[in-house]
Amino acid sequence: MRPAMSASVPEEIKLIERHEEILDQRAELLEQMVNRGKQLKIQRKQQVKESEAARHRNATLLQDLQKIEDRLRGKLLPSPHFLALETGYWASVEESIPAWEHFLLGKGPHPTDGVGQPTRRAKQKTSTAKDQGLPPHPKLRTAP
Repeated sequence: MRPAMSASVPEEIKLIERHEEILDQRAELLEQMVNRGKQLKIQRKQQVKESEAARHRNATLLQDLQKIEDRLRGKLLPSPHFLALETGYWASVEESIPAWEHFLLGKGPHPTDGVGQPTRRAKQKTSTAKDQGLPPHPKLRTAP
């Protein structure tokens, strides 16, 4: 029996060494797990802080918006007379756009030249940029 025992001693030593390696690896993995758990706790705390800050910021923004809405609702509307004048003004602007477009493109008379009124061109003696429906040339400025 002795020879069988002597053959198993080196195997037992190898097994013991392998067991120690496994225990070392286990200890290392446990340490990594503990460190990772600590990191996750820190990250969660940071996320909670950021979430609370965002909630507070959003609540403040909502309150500011509510105040603005309340101020806008509280403002008095312009008088009906003013609204009628404004509406009439914009209606007249829209009506006169085609005439001004023709004039500005050089395809028609000045929009204020009416029937029975002398045209602006008739008042002028010499041909100028106005005669051609163009704006006047800018005057040159001299340096002071």
